[in-house]
Order: sequence, then structure tokens, then C-alpha cells
Amino acid sequence: MSEELDENNEPEETNDNPQEENGKDEGSIISVRGMYKDWFLDYASYVILERAVPSIKDGLKPVQRRILHSMKEMDDGRYNKVANIIGNTMKYHPHGDASIGDALVQLGQKDLLIDCQGNWGNTLTGDRAAAARYIEARLSKFGNEVVFNPKTTEWTKSYDGRNNEPVDLPVKFPLLLAQGGEGIAVGLSTKILSHNFIELIDNAIKVLQGKRPNILPDFLNGGMADFSNYNAGERGGKVRLRAKIKKQDNKTLVINEIPFGTDTSKLIDSILKANDKGKLKVKKIEDNTASEVEIVIHLPSGISPDKTIDALYAFSDCEISISPNACIIDGDTPIFTNVNEILKRNTEQTVDLLKLELEIKLRELNEQWHFSSLEKIFIEQKIYIEFDGRTYEEAIEVTHELLKPHIEHLIREVTDDDVKRLLEIKMRRITKHDADKADNYIASLEEQIAEVNNHLANLIEYAIDYFKNLKKKYGAGKERRTEIRTFDSVNKASVIVSNKKLYVNREEGFAGYGLKKDEFVEDCSDIDDIIVFREDGVMMVSKVTDKHFFGKGIAHIAVWKKGDERTIYHMIYQDGTKGDAYMKRFNVKSITRDKEYDLTKGTKGSKVHYFSANPNGEMETVQVQLRPRPHLKKLKIDINFADLLVKGRMSKGNRVTKNLISKVIQKEVGGSTLAALKIWYDDIVGKINTDERGELLGEFKGEDKILTIMQSGEYRLHHFDLSIHFPEDMIHIEKWNPEKPLSAIYWDGEKDNYYVKRFIVEPSDKKVSFITEHEKSHLELVLTDWKPVVNISFDKRTNDREDEEVNIEEFIAVKGLKALGNRLTQYKVKQIEPLDPIPYEPVVEEPTKEEKPKEDEGQDDDNDDKGGPASVEDDGQATLF
Repeated sequence: MSEELDENNEPEETNDNPQEENGKDEGSIISVRGMYKDWFLDYASYVILERAVPSIKDGLKPVQRRILHSMKEMDDGRYNKVANIIGNTMKYHPHGDASIGDALVQLGQKDLLIDCQGNWGNTLTGDRAAAARYIEARLSKFGNEVVFNPKTTEWTKSYDGRNNEPVDLPVKFPLLLAQGGEGIAVGLSTKILSHNFIELIDNAIKVLQGKRPNILPDFLNGGMADFSNYNAGERGGKVRLRAKIKKQDNKTLVINEIPFGTDTSKLIDSILKANDKGKLKVKKIEDNTASEVEIVIHLPSGISPDKTIDALYAFSDCEISISPNACIIDGDTPIFTNVNEILKRNTEQTVDLLKLELEIKLRELNEQWHFSSLEKIFIEQKIYIEFDGRTYEEAIEVTHELLKPHIEHLIREVTDDDVKRLLEIKMRRITKHDADKADNYIASLEEQIAEVNNHLANLIEYAIDYFKNLKKKYGAGKERRTEIRTFDSVNKASVIVSNKKLYVNREEGFAGYGLKKDEFVEDCSDIDDIIVFREDGVMMVSKVTDKHFFGKGIAHIAVWKKGDERTIYHMIYQDGTKGDAYMKRFNVKSITRDKEYDLTKGTKGSKVHYFSANPNGEMETVQVQLRPRPHLKKLKIDINFADLLVKGRMSKGNRVTKNLISKVIQKEVGGSTLAALKIWYDDIVGKINTDERGELLGEFKGEDKILTIMQSGEYRLHHFDLSIHFPEDMIHIEKWNPEKPLSAIYWDGEKDNYYVKRFIVEPSDKKVSFITEHEKSHLELVLTDWKPVVNISFDKRTNDREDEEVNIEEFIAVKGLKALGNRLTQYKVKQIEPLDPIPYEPVVEEPTKEEKPKEDEGQDDDNDDKGGPASVEDDGQATLF
């Protein structure tokens, strides 16, 4: 709407404030137009400073600070109804009872500042707290000690001006790091994870000692966490959290700790969704959670529990990631920082507050000493006798005059207020004055003053003692709950269950899980890659879909795993329509999806005569039959692919023949030609691998097994499957040697003595106990050396025997698994330690005269392969290149 103009075409002056015309004060009403100028910035600043982001000084948001102040105001040592606390807090917080109630419940669930009574909900199951009228709360002893001190608190008026509230509470503890904090404001957010109470105190002491702190989060839920990328809680960091999953048996898994940020209901829902999508398979889930988590997962028959554990981490909320973002309010400004810096600032603030408290206490003690000394002089010198017939003002002057000879030792001048206090002393107190008692009281004040001065002179040591005292008083039961681990990355493709079926139409060149009327290939998952080899020698890898075109004439199709070095492909092809025939042996470890790779020389008209895939590099013998032609005598050539070296997929290969091939027939398939698989055990992640991480267990092939020994006195044999999850109480792992005996020293609970036994490990894929079943029996030491030696230290309180070395091999023979063994000693033992074993030399049997080879046997032939692959010519003889 256009503005009205006066006669001079100038805008007519209007009064934006109509009340100004009525004589009301200018500024009593703010124009709406003015309010809109900076509305977004004002709103954003208000939300950041007054709602969402905690202060670095006390670690609290405004609503939390007002709740605690209100509870202190109501505190009489007894529980108060939460509804009453909410009502009292509304004097300070202008945003309604719902926000106050929710914030109060969250504070209570952190189990630090508030002592709760009633149903406050369950963070494990996600159950909400009962209504505010049914639950009660009071400040905890810890909260009362470290959060409040009205003498060191800065105050301000509440929103309505009727009450005083603290600007910041004088917290003498890194409260923000202990409780954590989370909030979303306008344009920024904060997420500070909770840390362990005891570790915070220990690291605060490190800060005071000039050392560098290093703190990691800890959660009440427990679980496991990988803090490799925590980055001290700064923006860009990442924390991986996992549930603790135990294998109860081959058909049952139990979850007894869940990740922070989730609950049992959400966790179970995520597992069921993964099951519905075919990512994993479960039969039934039972939630038995009460005060502790217990989720029982029943598996269908034929499903690997180890792979299911990995699948739970890959496809459900059993593993989640959290991105911390340490944003706090410093003064009136939001800043981004890290948890170590916050700890330093909180520790320095604690020292400053302790110093301020000591200075206040020193002033109070000095005042007490000053007046006590004045009172003693006033009474003992009987100055009060001179007041007879004098006015009040004259009595003050007389008192000043009479005190002068006796006040040289006082720490400050005597003021009128001091004299007025003296004049207010009642006669009854004067008559009951005890000089010795007064002297003792003044002496005790002097001792306290000396103590406070000593604390001020040694402020850092005093602060360290303060933190140690907090740890001693409140540290019980606050040990770390979240286990610090380093997680391996779960390969989703290797753990997902086969939820699709792969089909192929070889003639038309289509493949996928939607071609249900065509040829079935194998089971697969919806995230697998499939590899295709065509009859023209072209290879392609693509993501499995319901239907995909690969080209006509498909010779081979299968599920492909990235990095697969053990699947070896054998191929014989004709170069062009009339060219030479070549043979090659190769693997496919990496590719570009949907790209066509020509495995021949690229000549037009090339054709594959023979192709096979060998999952474990099996040896293979084929017969090449040639087309008959004049003067060609040998029409059949036998080829053993084991004689070829495994090369890259793009290699040309070795020449088979210059003649045209009629067909190729497979004659024989043998064992693997690949070397045994080297397996390492990484004790950091607790899994085996082929990536050379950790301790080398050995080379495995065929039926080789891994031996694990548990602290419970049990052993178990495992196949070398990379998905195995080993038990947490495992104390030893090695490659199993069926002939090597195991030596064990254990305490027999029934006979109250140490026993030693040697036995051969019997094959079993289940746990096998090798100590007695008495409840007090326990494994002391297990040795897997051929000739172990131990040192026995005896209890000197019962005998004077010197330490004794025992050769276990000589001490006891190898017996059966169920044998009790021999008693180690009749004397009381203090300690049993393993020593270096006796070197073992395996016995090598000499061959008999008939078995000795002839001199010309076993010698290298001049025509043997020197490392290069052979080429087969028309006469069937091997020729070296």
C-alpha cells in the first residue's frame, strides 16, 4: 500500500506509537515493524544461549540449572514429589512444566546428582517414567557437595524479577563430561558423550600435575566401543558402538549389553526388519530384560552362529555409529572445542573455586579470631564497669579509649560495629566467662587459620587431595562399564544370508533372480556381485538384479567375491577363426563393475574351447582333440593345468597348438595346487585373518583345526573360518597338532590340592572340560610345549622349602582326558610360574635299506621346468619358453 503524500509530495509523518499521542512514555511499546528487523538473529541467539547448549562453567543448560537450584531451595534431606519440584522450578523457568519434567527425569536417569525414588523409567527398555505425582527426588550427597555454595555463586533476577537465580552454579567437578550433553539449536548442535567418573578424576589430577589428559567415553548401558576415530570429541570424529553378543550354543545367541543411544525395543525391531528383508535369519527372539539386558535370539537349523553375529553387527542396531560434536557456551559465545580442553577448563575452574572458598573461609576465621580476642579483652579487663551513668554514644567512645592499650596484637582496627557488638553482650555471658576456654577457642581458630593459609600456599596439592577425596567417597560402583575394543570391519557380502536365487538364460544372455523359469545357478544375496564369462572370451562383473543382460552365449556364471585369490579359472581359447590355440590360468581379484574384459588376444572371431572355475585352485587334466588333417599323426594332447603358473587375467597365455581344435574333454580333477592358507590371530579385535595382522598361527589346509583353551578349564577345536567369534575367557590359541600333548595344572576343589595332568586333545567341535567338575576347581596353568617346565614357589609361612623346578614330562606320563592326574606337591604353594621349555627334537626314523632311493632317483632333470610355464606342441611334448 502506497504512503500518503502531503502537498509537497513528502511522506506525511505518522506516529508509529499511538500511545505517545496520549502522553505515554516513548518506548513503552515496541513497533512490530522494528521487531522483525533482527527477529531471526535474536531467536537463534536465545535458543543457543538459553535453551539447547550447556555452559562450560557448570556443564548445565538453563533448565537443568534452574531445576537443581529449585531442589536446593526445597532441600530438607527428605524426598520431594517431582510434581512439587516442577511447580517450584516454574518460578525460574518460563517454558512450561513439560520441558521441566522431561529434563528432570533425564537428570535423574544419569544417576549422579539426583537421588530418585519410584518408577523413573528404564533406559534399557525405553520405558517412560511414571507421572510426576507418583515419583520423588532429592539431591544426592555428591550433588550437595560439589554443585552448591551460595557464597561463591553469582546471582541474577529471574524472568519476572521476583526471585534470584544463579548465573552459573559453582560446580567443582567436570560435570559436563560426566553427564554428557546433547542439544539442537538454530544453526548448530552439540553432542558431548558421557565419560567415566573415576577416569575423569584421575585425568583431572593429571592436568594439575602438568600431564596431558586422555579421556574416552563411558556409557551406563555398557556394551563395547571403538574409539579409534573419537578425535577427542571434536567435530568430524566418530565412535562405533556394539552390543555384547555371546554364543550360548550353536542355535542360541544372547545379547546382555546394548549400545548407548538405543534400547531393547528398537534393537529387536531392527533385527526383525533385517530378518524380513532377508539380510539374516532368526527363528525367534525373546526379551527377558529387567534390571539387566537379556535378549535371547534363537537361530534356525543350519545357520552359522558366528556369521549371524557378524550379520547382526552389519544389518541391525547391534552396531551403531555416533558423531560427537563438542560445542559449549563460553561467556555468551558458542565455541567448538574438544573434551580434553573442557576437562582442563573445568579443572582450572575447580582450582579457582577452591581458592575462592579458602579465601572466604580465611576472612571468616580472621573475623572470628578478631572478635573473640576483643571479647576476651572486653570481659577480662572489665571495661563494661565504666558504663554506669553514660549514654550509648558515650559508652562507645569510652570503650574505644579503654581498648587502646590492649589491641596492638589485633589484625585490624577496631570499628564502631565491633564496639556495638561488644555492648550487646549479655551480662549472663559475662558472668559465665571462662578465660581458659576462651584461650583454647582462640588457639583453635589460629590453628584453622594456619591450615587455610597452608592450603592457599599449596593450592595444587590441596586440589589434588580434593579430587582424591571425591574418588574415595563416591567412586565405589562407578567403574568403567563400556569395554574399549578395536573393531574389524564386517564385510556385509560375506555375512549376509542367501536370500535370493540366481537364474540364467545362457542363449539370450540374461541373468538375475527374477528369471525363475530359466536355469538355476546358485543361491545368492541381493547385495552380491556376479561374474560372467562368455563363449567369445569376454568377462563381466555386475551387481545382481532381477534381470540383467550380459551378452549372448554365457559359458560360466557364479557369485563373485572381491579379493578372491583362491578361485582359479582355467581357459583354452582359439585366437581368431584360424589362429593358434592358447591356454591360461588366472584369478580375478578386482574389477570395474559392468566393464567388458576381453580375455583373449582380442582377434575377431576368437572362441573359448574350454573353461572351468576351481574354488580352491584344484589341479585339472584335460584332453585336447584336434581336427584331423593330412600328415597330422597325433590328434590328442593331454594337458595338466597344474603345470601352468597362475597369472593375471589379461595375460595371453601359453600356446597349446597351431592346429584347429575339435573339442576339449576333462579327464581328471585333483586336489588343490595352491599353497596352504596362512592364518594370523589379532588379539586386538579377537579374530583370525589372512592380512598378516597379529600372531601367525600357521599354515592351514584341508581338515586342519585351531585349538583354543579357556580359563574355565575347557578346550575347543575350530575350523579356520575367518568369521569365528572366540569366547572372551580364551587364554590360549594355536594350530592344533593331534600328536602333541597338553599339560595342565589345576586346583582340585574336592581334594584341596594342585594336580597336574598330560593328555592328548580329542577331536571335538564342542567345548570339552579337562579339569574336575567341583565348583571350587579352577585352572591354574596350561602349557602346550612338548617338554614344559614350571617353577613352584612355596608359602614360607608354613615351610622353609626352596623353590622347586618340575619337568612335567618326567613328572607324569600322558594319560587319558578324564584322568585326575598326579598331585603336584603336598606343601602349600604360593605361586606356579612357567619356565622356558626343554628343547624338543622330533624323532626321525631312518629308512630301511629297501626304502633308500637309488642315486639317480629324485634328481633334477635337465628338461624340468625352471620356473616358466610350458607350451604344448603338436607332438604333445613340453617345451620351455
